[in-house]
Order: sequence, then C-alpha cells, then structure tokens
Amino acid sequence: MSGSELFERFMALHTRDGGVVMPNAWDGLSALMLADAGFEAIGTSSLAFAATLGRRDGRREITRDDHLEHARLLARLTELPVNGDFEDGYGDTLDDVAATVEAAVAAGLAGIGIEDTSGDPAHPIRDFDDAVARVRRAVEAAGRRIVVTGRTDNFIQGRPDLDDTIRRLAAFAEAGADVVYAPYPPDLDALVAIVTAVAPTPVNVLISPADTVLTVADLQQAGVKRISVGPALYRHAMAALDQAVTALRAGDLATATTGLDNRRIADLLARGPH
Repeated sequence: MSGSELFERFMALHTRDGGVVMPNAWDGLSALMLADAGFEAIGTSSLAFAATLGRRDGRREITRDDHLEHARLLARLTELPVNGDFEDGYGDTLDDVAATVEAAVAAGLAGIGIEDTSGDPAHPIRDFDDAVARVRRAVEAAGRRIVVTGRTDNFIQGRPDLDDTIRRLAAFAEAGADVVYAPYPPDLDALVAIVTAVAPTPVNVLISPADTVLTVADLQQAGVKRISVGPALYRHAMAALDQAVTALRAGDLATATTGLDNRRIADLLARGPH
C-alpha cells in the first residue's frame, strides 16, 4: 500500500461518525492481541517502548531508528495502520523533523505525532513559534502520505494554561496538522472548548480529561475523534507482573504463575506474517 493510500485509510477512521479508538502496543504480542480484539489501528507509546529497553521517556534516550524499527515491527505483524508517538520529532532542527517524517513514511507508518516538548527538563515546552514551525515542517514533509498529529504537552508539563493550549492547537491545525492533541485537559468543559476551537480538525484524547475517566461514548459525544491510551495498557500489565513478583517473593507459586496460556500466545504469534 502506498503512503497516500495508507494516509487515506487511516484518516478515514478519524472523519467517520464516532472516530476511532486507537490503543497503544509496546511489543509484538501486545500488538497482535489488540489486532485480534478487532481494533482498526494501533499506536506506539514512547514511554512504554522506552521502558521495555530500560530507558526513560522524553529524554532522547530512545533514538529515531530504535522507534522506527519498533513501529515497523508492529505494522508488519498486524497489518494495521500504526501511529508513531515520536516525541518532538527526534531532533533540534526543522530539517531533523522533516527527516523523521520521511523515515516514518519509508517505514510504512500511517501516522506520526510531533510534540512541542524539548527534552530539556529546565525548559520542557518549546516556544510557540518554534513549536508551530516544527509542525508546519512535518506537514510539508508528510505530503499527505502520513497523518500528522500536532501535540502540545502543556498540561502534563505543569503548564495548566487552557488559552495557550488552544492557541497552540489552533496554530497546529492552521499549519496543516491532520489531528491535534493535548493530553489530559483539566475537565470536560476544557475538552469541549478545545474541540470547538479547532473544528473541523479531529482531536485526539489520551484516555479522558484529568478529573475523571469518561466512557468512549461520552468522549464521542463531546466530539472527540480519536481516543488513545498511551502507556496505560503497559502499566496495567506491569501491575499484574508486580503482584506476581510480590507473590513469588512470598513463596506463593500458585499466584505467581497464573497468566496467559502458552497456547493462546502461540496462536496469536502464528497469526502474524512469517
């Protein structure tokens, strides 16, 4: 499938009634489980992927090539559109961002996220003009061959400024972003304000607003077009592992050794291309 065909396939999920629920995988088996469950697209999670390698998220400890290979694996195994959670585009310059987008297209990804984060804990959010320029350059490089999501991390970086968040998202949309995204707006009113301000550009929501977890139907009613879960499924799996490890340390082999049946794992792995 060509990049333009993949773009159209993935974008159609965002523009239909109800939009799309796009869970995030972290390895081959989790991706196959999501595909087997009937999800129509999946995303990577930079945090979950970094954790699988023993590295930290948001500090450029994962390279572009690392993430591209990871995303390519998920796409190959599932044959689903895969959206890459590619942090700030893996580079300081506009040309770096363009190179990342071109590499994502070449890798067969359906979508890519470009954040306004910097990787610098002392100045975690890029200045407005720089952030917009990076999204604009990503869109130019994409050429409607990959869905570009413009993302601001104001809320999760301790900058609870709804006006600035809307200003950034509206500017990303004006620069050509196909989808916009601000993880964890404070409440439903803030989410609706974002959806209204950037319409008709589709809005992605990470799970829900910060104050309460809504249902998929509630978020659809609010006008959300894509729902992702970031590292939530990975954290859920790791919580189960943490409980099993605690049981094992206490000598409880029965509790520690329950889990997914080997036959189920083998069946899922057999469904991937070989």
